Amino acid sequence: MNVTSSITTTAPPRAEWTGQIGFIVSAIGSAVGLGNIWRFPGVAYEHGGGAFLIPYVVALLTAGIPILFLDYAIGHRFRGSAPLALRRLAGRLGEGLGWFQVLICVFIAVYYTAVLAWAGSYFVFSFDLRWGGDAAGFFTGEYLQVAAEPFTMDFVPGVLIPLVIMWIVALVLLGQGVVKGVQRANMVAMPLLVIGFVALVVRALFLPGAADGLDALFTPDFSALADPAVWVAAYSQIFFSLSVAFGIMMTYASYRKRRSNMTTPGLVVAFANSSFEIIAGIGVFATLGFFAYQQGVSIDQLEGLTGVGLAFMTFPAIAAEMPGGPFFGLLFFGSLTLAALTSLISILEVVFAGVIDKFGLSRKTVAYGLGGALAVVSILLFGTTSGLTALDTIDNWANNIGIVGSAVAMTVIVLWIRRGGRELGGHLSALSTFKVGRTWLFFVSVLGPLVLGYMLVMTVIGLIEEPYSGYDPTYLLIVGWGSVLVMLVGSCVLTALPWKNDPDDFAPWPALDARGRPIGATAGTRAARDETRGGAR
Repeated sequence: MNVTSSITTTAPPRAEWTGQIGFIVSAIGSAVGLGNIWRFPGVAYEHGGGAFLIPYVVALLTAGIPILFLDYAIGHRFRGSAPLALRRLAGRLGEGLGWFQVLICVFIAVYYTAVLAWAGSYFVFSFDLRWGGDAAGFFTGEYLQVAAEPFTMDFVPGVLIPLVIMWIVALVLLGQGVVKGVQRANMVAMPLLVIGFVALVVRALFLPGAADGLDALFTPDFSALADPAVWVAAYSQIFFSLSVAFGIMMTYASYRKRRSNMTTPGLVVAFANSSFEIIAGIGVFATLGFFAYQQGVSIDQLEGLTGVGLAFMTFPAIAAEMPGGPFFGLLFFGSLTLAALTSLISILEVVFAGVIDKFGLSRKTVAYGLGGALAVVSILLFGTTSGLTALDTIDNWANNIGIVGSAVAMTVIVLWIRRGGRELGGHLSALSTFKVGRTWLFFVSVLGPLVLGYMLVMTVIGLIEEPYSGYDPTYLLIVGWGSVLVMLVGSCVLTALPWKNDPDDFAPWPALDARGRPIGATAGTRAARDETRGGAR
């Protein structure tokens, strides 16, 4: 039985950004997050320094921007959250993929809020450099109180309180809606983030040893370009930092007005994101150069050059030794907090938009009801002494298996099975000043799946051959692979549930090719049948 056969209600009008600036700033707010600040500098340093910028730019042009455009095209043309837009494009198979993307965001949101809470706590700690002379010991010992056991229910008040506060802030903002909540938060937070981080970089450049840090980052090792792992690292960095293929940009694009330029704002978002990453690399390694100078060692002898170690161990230790350390700490952790908050909002928006579209619930009901439930799960998992272990494990599987797998599935379903490349490319070109054509189609339908498929296979092999981070294999099976299993099963269950409003009741533009010529109806939707009878309603 077709679950939509008896549905006759019409969905309420979709929320819209106030204009192009609101969309661009919000999209940049999503893209610029923790990965820009604590991941890119370390990845670049470990994979050829200045030479890494070559595969990085290649990855940006051949995968990052093309798949970003693909997300934009799907979300805007089919005007829905990931499950709704993909269902309208590719039927129930597409809807299942959309729910898989939503569930990826569920898992990311519950741990991402924990990192946001840590950053907020360290912003407060920066006033008196509370970590003292042992930043690493303070973080794992006094602050997180990390337990030896992989799972405990021993709550840490110092983590629990800021975690609750950050959930309240995020849910209140999202409950206000797309414009009053999401857009307004980004319009305030992003200028503050840019000002604060630029001030931090300028301060870092005048520290003793800063030049040595920049030399370490940008001195090219061109021999690294022959290593496939370097190219995989470049594609990984671009892919994760642009927030593509797990529903965010698709959802944000669905809030664009009916006649909106799509590709030019996409270029602005992509290059703004990469520019921030390079600026972050300059600031981080100038600061690490100072730290190495103070310690009397070279950069390669330092530990914690990426990830949690860089943010919450190395940088606090640097702030404790430098002139004006509290001010430096406030700038760094203030920037980290703002970057994490804007990204968290975009991640949760994917979840809430999907549920609102499917079940016809009000935004406030979803934000405070479903959001409150996610907050409880987040607190139970990451407000305890075993939170760091759970965060590290879920983060690895959600990103390296979930998101990459989602990208491969999306290109295969949309471009190979549904054969929607010409339609989506025509939609982008008909609306935008920057046209897409066969080159774009090649990148998203051939090169992208090959590169991402290789990344996925190599990651799976690596996780099978060697336990991740030396954790107990049984724990990794339950928490790591179990997370992916929950995403798969959950997406099937959600796809089987009936829609509150008819998902096929919408009116897309007539399908066009790259030259703006009609290419026929969009199969499988009520609007497509209307097109065939004389054009979209």
